[in-house]
Amino acid sequence: MIVHRATGVSRRRIGEGLKEIGADEKPQDIVRVRRRGGGRKKLEDARPEIVGALIELVEPATRGDPESSLRWTSKSTRVLAAELYIKCKVRVSHQVVARLLKTYGYRLQAACKTVEGKQHPDRNEQFEHIQAKADRFIACGIPVISVDTKKKELVGNFKNAGREWRPKGQPELTDVHDFAHQGIGKAVPYGVYDVGDNSGFVNVGVDHDTGTFAVASIEAWWERLGSKRYPNARSLYITADGGGSNGYRLRSWKYELQRFADRYGMTLYVSHFPPGTSKWNKIEHRLFSFISLNWRGTPLRTYKTIVNLISNTRTGMGLVVTAQMDWGTYPTGKQITDAQMKTVNIEPEDFHGDWNYAIRPRRWP
Repeated sequence: MIVHRATGVSRRRIGEGLKEIGADEKPQDIVRVRRRGGGRKKLEDARPEIVGALIELVEPATRGDPESSLRWTSKSTRVLAAELYIKCKVRVSHQVVARLLKTYGYRLQAACKTVEGKQHPDRNEQFEHIQAKADRFIACGIPVISVDTKKKELVGNFKNAGREWRPKGQPELTDVHDFAHQGIGKAVPYGVYDVGDNSGFVNVGVDHDTGTFAVASIEAWWERLGSKRYPNARSLYITADGGGSNGYRLRSWKYELQRFADRYGMTLYVSHFPPGTSKWNKIEHRLFSFISLNWRGTPLRTYKTIVNLISNTRTGMGLVVTAQMDWGTYPTGKQITDAQMKTVNIEPEDFHGDWNYAIRPRRWP
């Protein structure tokens, strides 16, 4: 078997060779050596049109027969071999199809998420603006946080992507279908990542991801961790995505931030990442990615399981995560009137005031 895999020679031929080696005959009497170039020709040499037909079948463009059923099936090597027989009346094994595909530069590949959509012309300038402000605030001892909502999760006996170490033959048994009504609810994890301290906080909600919920999560972080870590802070720098519950166009987000500023007597400096660049937010790759790694393969059957798995997330670089449940209700459809928006003490910056602004308290406690 090893010789067969290493040389590509059939096992039958290898077996015949071993018998000949064990015989008493002289080498010249054993077998005639095939001349160079002898033997059966390769399929692509005998039927060169087969290569073009195969490329037409695997290409996503509308070439070949538009009515071909292959376009609506999996492009496996066996399916391609069957389609080649229909198209060219040539019987081809799936191994030959695989060899031809590799010869002409084809490999099995998954789709890759790289297209961000249309880029804003001030994209890079905004990145540099955020980084410069964050460095300056951290140097002055002002807390800098990155916030966002992690992907919502169904809570119940559902399969969770990934694998974990378990005794052989004893996988976690989960439901076949991920129907929401079969679970106990959904989890809405809103994260706060402290950039200067390399620590995370996740407020796990059970209702809707709204602007009110987002600010309530930041307030929960401040009450539980931030105020103790930064007892003398009178300012807070928040970096957030351009959309979602903390979007720069969302009125409820700014209105609730004003209430936060009034309650704690703090000036809130806010910067949003340009549209389509959420993956550059530090919370994505410094907090959420490690949470996903920590709970991979583990069914999220209860809210307690989710909180414990998030809280037990650690990294070699010193990341520590705290999590808590938020059983509050945050209904959607809450309207902030023009009159209410006029009460928000917001100061846009000169550079992209829609993305960069400060919200100052209207009164000190």
